[in-house]
Amino acid sequence: MRIILITGISGSGKSVALNALEDVGYFCVDNLPPRFLPQLAQYLSDDGYERLAVAIDARSSASFDDMPEMIRDLSQRHDVRVLFLNASTQSLIQRFSETRRRHPLSGSAAHAANVGMMKSIEEAIEHERELVSNLAEFGHQIDTSNLSANALRAWVKVFVERERGSLMLTFESFGFKRGVPLDADFVFDVRTLPNPHYDARLRPLTGLDQPVIDFLTAQPAVHEMIDDVYAFVAKWLPHFRADNRSYLTVAIGCTGGQHRSVYIAQTLATRFAGESNVIVRHRDAPLDVGEAARLIA
Repeated sequence: MRIILITGISGSGKSVALNALEDVGYFCVDNLPPRFLPQLAQYLSDDGYERLAVAIDARSSASFDDMPEMIRDLSQRHDVRVLFLNASTQSLIQRFSETRRRHPLSGSAAHAANVGMMKSIEEAIEHERELVSNLAEFGHQIDTSNLSANALRAWVKVFVERERGSLMLTFESFGFKRGVPLDADFVFDVRTLPNPHYDARLRPLTGLDQPVIDFLTAQPAVHEMIDDVYAFVAKWLPHFRADNRSYLTVAIGCTGGQHRSVYIAQTLATRFAGESNVIVRHRDAPLDVGEAARLIA
């Protein structure tokens, strides 16, 4: 049975991710105490279910220390994948303010969960980061700070399409003006390259449009940058595999995340397509959700 565990920071989109998995046929359970996970998996597997998605958050913190070992045990019998959702503190505070919802670890909710009283929502967020930090290394991380709900749904659906047993290599384009993605393992800055933004004909386009591609491929420095990043990732990728890493995210940043970073991330993803499960994501480019995230074959 394939099991997707959704965890991370409250307010980062776990409910959206769980709904996306329900839409593609997963049996979904929200806020399950981790200690019940093995029994639930066994029960559903015996009953013929093939796909299970479970959202776990810090309200079940009493069992969090056992989660790494539990994931290892489950992985011996099932295809287990962990999706770790994160977001900047500023984004989370804004979301809780807009929805007027209480953070699970603040006020009376925190008391009920026996995790201590928080003085502010910011303190509750930082406390939760500490509680769930040991799960981040097990999961494919997505920074939802600047993502719409539709984009997150698309990214989640691409995530579950990958094959088991192979490192997932993600190339993510972004714009520095909106901040560096929290999910990045490596960040490459391509702002020194010629910028199509200054050509009025190219400004409304993206790095997936042929006129922008033609502009960038005509620049020798662009080829040098791509070759250098490719060489670095190709050199160290076997070491990550040897370390039993399941996920590696390489972020490519330009000023706005629309032209240079999109083209370079897309080109690198295509180059690596035959070597790993490769996902390409474009965080800040004005693309439809299908173009903004896909598994590269």
